[in-house]
Amino acid sequence: MSQVKAVIADAQFLARAGFRQLFSENEQVSIVGEAATAAQLDTVIDLQDPSLIVFDYYNTNHFSIDDLHRIRKQKPNLQFLVVTSDTSKANIFRILESGVNSILTKHCSRDEIINAVHAAARKEKFFCNTVLDIILEKQLGKDEKEINCAPTSLTNREVEIVTLVAKGISTRDMADQLCLSTHTIYTHRKNIMKKLGINSVSELVLYAVNSGIVNTSN
Repeated sequence: MSQVKAVIADAQFLARAGFRQLFSENEQVSIVGEAATAAQLDTVIDLQDPSLIVFDYYNTNHFSIDDLHRIRKQKPNLQFLVVTSDTSKANIFRILESGVNSILTKHCSRDEIINAVHAAARKEKFFCNTVLDIILEKQLGKDEKEINCAPTSLTNREVEIVTLVAKGISTRDMADQLCLSTHTIYTHRKNIMKKLGINSVSELVLYAVNSGIVNTSN
């Protein structure tokens, strides 16, 4: 994987210092700049042309979700990893509307943050459990009849994972085969099972057989 050129955009000095220390331990991540305000971030982006912004909007005197939307419109190929202490459902949905699909809270572990950086750089989704629960709560918060009136649609990636689960492939081997982290695999599985309304691997395998995702005739 090519090196990730990251900019840390966070109003808190200690947060920026923590990210610097964390990323210094990973040769695949290069910190090319920092910003404590939206104006500084605009300047750093123009000067350094980063591939990823590690961003916390949760200080309205320095950054805002509007800054996120603005930069996304100006530079749609620039990836964002939002790492914030905010868990407002309304704010999370506004971030998702901007096209950002990697969001963590500041309670996440070192490995989660590193894995999220690489996932965001690959334009893959990465959500911590807190954010994932908020997203799924909205997706599943529909009238039951509406949910059951049509078959559930899985993404291509979700179909891949269901296929591998049905074949008995371990999570680690799945992660290696798909070039993802084990956390990302677990996140996808949790998303799939909640989307399908099932609670066990055996039910997931049965779904794969009944839906024709896997062929048992061979």
